[in-house]
Amino acid sequence: MTDVGLVLPQLGPVTDRHVIKDVAQAAEDMGFAHLWVQDHFMYALDQEGEYGGSASAQPEVYKSVYAPLEVLAAVAAWTERIGIGSSILVAGNHWPVQFANELATIDQLSGGRLTAVGLGVGWSHEEHRAVGVDPRTRGRRIDEFVEVLKKCWAEDPVTHEGEFFDVPRSIIRPKPWQKPRPRLMSGMWSEKGLRRTALHYDLWNPGSMPIAQAAETLARMNAMRPDDLEPLNVIYRAALQSTAGKVLTVEQVAERTVEAAEQGFEAVIVETNFCSDITSRQDWLHKVAGLQPVLDAAHV
Repeated sequence: MTDVGLVLPQLGPVTDRHVIKDVAQAAEDMGFAHLWVQDHFMYALDQEGEYGGSASAQPEVYKSVYAPLEVLAAVAAWTERIGIGSSILVAGNHWPVQFANELATIDQLSGGRLTAVGLGVGWSHEEHRAVGVDPRTRGRRIDEFVEVLKKCWAEDPVTHEGEFFDVPRSIIRPKPWQKPRPRLMSGMWSEKGLRRTALHYDLWNPGSMPIAQAAETLARMNAMRPDDLEPLNVIYRAALQSTAGKVLTVEQVAERTVEAAEQGFEAVIVETNFCSDITSRQDWLHKVAGLQPVLDAAHV
């Protein structure tokens, strides 16, 4: 048995407040375990470097992206029981002290429903530059970012002096509802990223790769994990349609969900934002309703 989550409508011209609210409430009624957001805020017309997804260039649905933390806050108010989380937020788009405050507020307002905070280094040089971050420092910056975030969620007073962040001796509240803190989930894939994940995170969020490959990579990370930390687990991300247009049927996602449960993965989350057949609010609701076989497979 494994949990099944759903990535919220967030991308593209069809998304609006009514779609997000209707899908969130429908997912809660159907028995999904949690709802997830992702993180982009601009579509650079002249893109430096390679897009980080499976396509050769960023999909056009990225031309409109609802802001992730605001969506999480709204969904927390529109629902009552279902978990909420991020898969994945780009650390370079945020600053850790404000980020800690925003997420602690969401965790408090939702009564501790913040399932996990997913973080990655991101791929867009243009987004990094737009917020004043040198994209060449992404790796070192995310390491210090996580260090500061954990400090902000621990006991006051908080202080930090480092290469990227300077926090004077301060009281930083509210603290999260959850104790000791919400879990951190890595969306990193490189060898350096996998090592970071093993040393500093609680969960890993792979997608697209075969379940067996994800399980083998998880075992490698746990082999390098410090003895005083609990083993990493996986929240696996399955897209009904990838950014490159590859389509998985609902039955295939259900099969992956069974495989994930057999490997002991904590959850599977289903991504539908890139499905080219979603052109209306009703399409969104129909797509979500059609995922019932995945929920059924999770409880076999």
